[in-house]
Amino acid sequence: MKLPDAISSPNSKRVKNAVKLLKRHSRKTMGQFLVEGPQAVREALERHAELGLPGQAPGVPDWVGSNADPRGAVIELFITEEAAEAHPEFVETVKDCDIRWNIITDEVLTELSATVNSQGVVAVCERIDVDLTSVIDKEAQLIVVLSQVRDPGNAGTIIRLADAAGADAVVLTSSSVDIYNDKTVRSTAGSLFHVPVVTGVGLAEVTELARARGLQILAADANDQSHDIHHPWDSGLDLTARTTWVFGNEAWGMRTEDLELCDSSAAVPIYGKAESLNLATAASVCIYESARNQRM
Repeated sequence: MKLPDAISSPNSKRVKNAVKLLKRHSRKTMGQFLVEGPQAVREALERHAELGLPGQAPGVPDWVGSNADPRGAVIELFITEEAAEAHPEFVETVKDCDIRWNIITDEVLTELSATVNSQGVVAVCERIDVDLTSVIDKEAQLIVVLSQVRDPGNAGTIIRLADAAGADAVVLTSSSVDIYNDKTVRSTAGSLFHVPVVTGVGLAEVTELARARGLQILAADANDQSHDIHHPWDSGLDLTARTTWVFGNEAWGMRTEDLELCDSSAAVPIYGKAESLNLATAASVCIYESARNQRM
């Protein structure tokens, strides 16, 4: 496979524009974010191909100003020669979809990468979040809400498990972590391109709309031992019902005012001597219990 000449200077304009996306302010201003690593980039390219967007001319993508939906579209790909040889399907896809792509040196990769041991491929993508009303409707069965969740690893992992459990969407309130943070994106392992994600809304807005659409609102609350998720029939919980699960901050859990916005709460029982569960671990139990019961 013949490859183009590599970009070897970190001062390249295209590289410098991409590097800006490592900062939250630039991501918000530009409406784009970085995706790093073969798995996440593979999912991004597959989504782009499914979008059926028109090709790109050098410079501004042709879909700008058109009626096409560019959410999640790949704007540009940066890949080392070694990674291109290991993943020839990436090169084939960007060529088929007319996506701008560049061979880069390891020095340039270091500038673009937020990890110590990068795997040689970084994509620039359009932001992918959607409107709240597009996901909370009368058909939604399972919605996951993160309220004041600040840890990017936990947020990304919960997006990934929501995808695996078949949830309809994940909602991050305005007080939660930026989903386009490099650690969050990496933790989703590509699931960010599978499950709809909503950002920047208030918890009250989410619960009001969910309740109006017929979903019950359950809060995960470790302090509520009267509602045991493993024995829902003994505590009045109906896990077969259409449900919006709300998860709070890693350190202090759900605030009292946030619990008051929910219909009920539930705790994951601890049978051993552990003081508590990691947020993502507790969320996995709650989300999968609802998914399992809804499918029975």
